[in-house]
Amino acid sequence: MAHAEHKAQAQAPVAAWVITCSDSRTPETDASGKLICDLLVKDGHTVAGYRIVPDDPERIREALDAAAADGRTRVVLLNGGTGISPRDSTYEVVTARLEKRIDGFGELFRALSFQEIGSAAMMSRAVAGVAGGCVLVSMPGSHAAVRLAMEALILPELRHMAWLVA
Repeated sequence: MAHAEHKAQAQAPVAAWVITCSDSRTPETDASGKLICDLLVKDGHTVAGYRIVPDDPERIREALDAAAADGRTRVVLLNGGTGISPRDSTYEVVTARLEKRIDGFGELFRALSFQEIGSAAMMSRAVAGVAGGCVLVSMPGSHAAVRLAMEALILPELRHMAWLVA
C-alpha cells in the first residue's frame, strides 16, 4: 500500500500524553508543554495526560509508565532533557525503551534545526521510536524547537504513526 493510501486510512484523532522533563519548569512557566498541548488540540487530537517531571531518569520512567498504563494512549510526546549537559537524561530513558527506532525523526529535526540555529543543532539528541504499542517522540524543550518539531514533523504524521502502531 502506498504512503498516500496509508495516510488516507489514518484519519482518527490521537490520544497523546505530554511529558515535560525539566528541573525548573512549573505549570505556569512550561510554555513548551503548553504549546504541544495547544497544537495537539488545534489539530483535533486529545491530550490524554500532561505531566512535568524533574530531569531524573527514575521520574521520567515513572511518567512513561503512567502514560503506557492509559490504554487509550498511542503517542507520548516528551520535551526537554535532550541536550548534552550532565542533567539531560531523557534520551537515555527513551532509547532504553524503544523496540523500533524512527531514526528519520532525529535526522530531519537536526537538519531543520540547523537551518534555524546553525551548528548547535548537532548537540540535540531528539529521538523517536515505538515502545509497547506507543510512539515515543522526544524533542528539545525550547519553545522554538517544540514548534519546529510539532509543525514540520510530528503533526503531519501523527495520525499515520498512531494508526501504524495500533
